Amino acid sequence: MAPHIILASASPVRAQLLRQAAVPFDVQPARVDEDMVRDALLAEDASPRDVADALAELKARKISEKHPEALVIGCDQVLDHGGKLLSKPTSPQDAEYQLMALRNDRHTLLSAAVICEAGKPIWRHVGQVRLRMRAASDTYISGYVARNWDSIQHAVGAYKLEEEGVRLFHRIDGDYFNVLGLPLLELLAYLTLRGDLEQ
Repeated sequence: MAPHIILASASPVRAQLLRQAAVPFDVQPARVDEDMVRDALLAEDASPRDVADALAELKARKISEKHPEALVIGCDQVLDHGGKLLSKPTSPQDAEYQLMALRNDRHTLLSAAVICEAGKPIWRHVGQVRLRMRAASDTYISGYVARNWDSIQHAVGAYKLEEEGVRLFHRIDGDYFNVLGLPLLELLAYLTLRGDLEQ
């Protein structure tokens, strides 16, 4: 019998990706102080990749300890801009500042997923996408933020490629699922290999 799968994330996009892939699961977001954990890791010179992985594991472990029989998927996404980690914008002004800093330059999105069972990690993967933003004008960026704030306030880097944010970009190298915050192909391959999904 296939194990119970829990997604320890409140992200509607991640849930939609799993539903569209016909993966049976429940949602139970993990409540963790991400800012505190992130700041502590950065104070210890952790890399953006390690920050994403550690936060994904923390979320999965927290829910897994309450549901030891389940496979719990924890996720996190960070943006690495020249070694500096960017988070979700705190205000429309912060969103404009982030986008102006990113324009006409390259950055990397790191999407981590960790599966825990009985409170212990049994699988992990960090997907990576390299993106180059075009030289958008101040006027376009300000208008973009004003039109899309309700949506982009929940997105690292203050953009969503599945929406108008795609117009900010010149080039994208990598798996689109990682842009959306979930290394879906690798996750599905692991669950299939285990026999939790039909071969």
